[in-house]
Parts: sequence; C-alpha cells; structure tokens
Amino acid sequence: MNSSFAISMFAVVGACAASIAASQSLPQRLDVALQALEPQLIAWRRDIHQNPELSNREFRTSKLVAQHLRSLGLPAETGVARTGVVALLKGGAPGPTIVLRADMDALPVTEQLDLPFRSRVTTTYRGDTVGVMHACGHDAHVAILMGVAAALVPMRAELPGNILFVFQPAEEGAPEGEEGGAALMLKEGLFERYRPEAAFALHVHSSLRAGQIGYRSGSFLAASDFFRVVVTGRQSHGARPWLGIDPVVAAAQIVTGLQTVVSREVNITENPAVVTIGQIRGGVRYNIIPDSVEMLGTIRTFDPSQREAVMTSVRRIVEHTATAHGAKASFELDAEGGNPVTANNPALTARMVPSLQRVAGAENVKAAPLQTGAEDFAFFAQRIPSLYFYVGSTPRDQSPLTAPSNHSSLYFVDESAILLGARALAAVAVDYLRAGAAAP
Repeated sequence: MNSSFAISMFAVVGACAASIAASQSLPQRLDVALQALEPQLIAWRRDIHQNPELSNREFRTSKLVAQHLRSLGLPAETGVARTGVVALLKGGAPGPTIVLRADMDALPVTEQLDLPFRSRVTTTYRGDTVGVMHACGHDAHVAILMGVAAALVPMRAELPGNILFVFQPAEEGAPEGEEGGAALMLKEGLFERYRPEAAFALHVHSSLRAGQIGYRSGSFLAASDFFRVVVTGRQSHGARPWLGIDPVVAAAQIVTGLQTVVSREVNITENPAVVTIGQIRGGVRYNIIPDSVEMLGTIRTFDPSQREAVMTSVRRIVEHTATAHGAKASFELDAEGGNPVTANNPALTARMVPSLQRVAGAENVKAAPLQTGAEDFAFFAQRIPSLYFYVGSTPRDQSPLTAPSNHSSLYFVDESAILLGARALAAVAVDYLRAGAAAP
C-alpha cells in the first residue's frame, strides 16, 4: 500500500464529510465518503489478490490490516486466532457493540485469469506444490472492511455504540493438526472480551450479478463436514492383478456407490444434501497396483438428523464396498473441521433488509434459495443474532449460471461489487446502531 496515497485519500474523505455535514444525513455522508475511497479499496484488493496467503498463514495480510487500522487511530489487536486482527471503534454516544467481519485466507488454486495483478504465488500443500489464489473473493472482503473502517472513523462521534472490526483467518479451514477461524476466535474469548450483541458479514458471490444483493432469513448456508477414507488392498504388479487386492478398483466403486446416498436415501423435498469426493490419491506408477488409496470428501446438510443419516450411509457404503472387493476401508470424520448451518436471525434480517434496499435499490435485493456452500461465520451466528448476505460479483453482461464460480481458477470479481459491499456493510452497521439509539 502506498501510505502517502492512503493518507491523502483519508484527507479527501474527511474534507468531503466536513463540507456536506450540514446538508446531508449520516448515511448519505457515509456513502459519499466510501465513493471517495473507492480507488483505494480497489488498490487494496488488487494488492491482496496478488499476494494471497493460505489459512493460518495470512502474515502479510494481517500486517497490512493492522497498519491500516493503527493509521486510523484504532487500537489493533493482532495474533487473534493465530493471524487474526481485531479493532474496536468506540462511538461518541453509549450503545451496543456490533461485529463486522471479513475473512482473509486464500485457496490452494492456481490462477488462470490473465490479469495484471494475477497471483503467481506457489506453496506446498499436503505434500504438493500448488498455486495460491483468492479464488473465493476474500481479498475483496478485506478491502471492503478496511474501507468501512476508514469511512466510519471520522464519523465516530455520531455513532451511538461501538463497532468491532474482525479480520478473521482460516475461514477455508485450518491446516491438518491446527485450530483456526471463527471457532478459535470464540474459544479464545473474543465475544467475552467485547460482548457484541449482533454480527454482520458479506460474501462476494458469482451466483449474482454485480449490483445485486442476496439474503435469506433463517437457514442460509449448509453445515459442512470433512471426511477421509483410506482403502487398503495388497500391492502387486499391474500385469498380474490376481496376485493382489486392487484398492483403486474398490475406491472407484465406492465413489460410484456414494452417488446413491443423496439420489436414493435423502428426502430431497425437505432439504438438499451433498456428498462430494474432492481428492483421490493412490499409486506411483502405471504398472504397479498400490497398497492403498486415500480419498477426501465433504458432506453438506441442513438438518442434524439428516446429517447423521447421511454420515451413517456414507460409512456403510465405504466399508461394505471395500469388503466386497476383499479390501478394507477406514472412514474418518474430522470432528473439529466442520461448520454448522449458517442461519440468519429472522428478526434481524427483516430489520436490516431496508438498509440493503437503500444502497442497492429494492429491485436488486433478492431473497436467495438455500446455499450448499458453508461458512464458519456460522459459529458467530450461533452465539449472537447475525446477518450474512451475498453481494453479486459476476459482470452484468454475463450469466451467473455460466460464469466461473467461487473456488474456480477462473473466478472473477467485478470490482464494482467492492464499493457496493462497503456501502451495504456500513449501512447495516450504522442503521442498526442508530435504530437502537432511537428506540424508547
């Protein structure tokens, strides 16, 4: 970040706010301030995009965030849940504390976009050399929240309450053997220290065009569970398979069999479910049947009883299919690595939809269907009333049905989504605090 440019931008924001203070409301002035900051928001996003970091390794990103918050005069607390950063903006009048959260981590994805700020970062992930990319849009989230902080600090005297800015690591899941993310922040006592009464977060998303916002009251995103399967056979020469037990064939049959869990055992008229195998690893050479094959997968559900039933079915198919091939298989569920359902508080959602409509236009704010993606913001939402919403990132001239999705090596963020996201997040925060102050 060019610090002199940032300082000059903040001076512009302050000057703009002062010049129109007498004629416009706080929400209007906040919009003007964020519009003035838009070039800086895009610059931050591009810088972070070009320098992505995996979960629990967001060292450069957290340093950038902490420096920015301190430049605003906020007391940035670092090292939260390993690499997280939090800062409390105290308003000028008494009121509640609320959370605004942005996630910071990238994914082990090799970027295929031809951008001047594309990522060329590589690292080692599970023993392989991989690219690193902000393929889910967390770079935009960080820039949005940095911008919201910059816009609100000059207006702090008018805020009836406090805003806790939370820059969270490891939303995509901590590395094996480590804790991280929202769950670790809570375990370390974040909410006990600051006692927030509501939380807000957003996600730029390919399912909507730029300019649109999607939300859902109640259950919104699925619960997620990570599992590992190891199929063990007996190694032999590829030319004499009858001398061994082939775990590759058994693994292939397991993958095929797992497709029947959702298609034949889940009542999809009640809730959707997903069972996906995302990685298969086994063997080192074309003519050697290996001893074992490892498979990694995820289960997505919306109901606790459905979750248990799906897990039971997956385990049964894994173990019995392997036995039918003369092999053995273990099914291991990562008890620490899953997320619960992300549920928006209905009353809070209804209260804040008008704020979203004000910044995006009522015609651009849409109730969304259930989403089988998952979010560890769910842990925050279990503790306090919360609202999580989508901001469209697909260019207006493209169809969200065919645009590369989040987690794709071709995922593209229409950068107009960054300003809308900042305006929306700032609006719900300020409107929430001001409504509380106005209540009898």
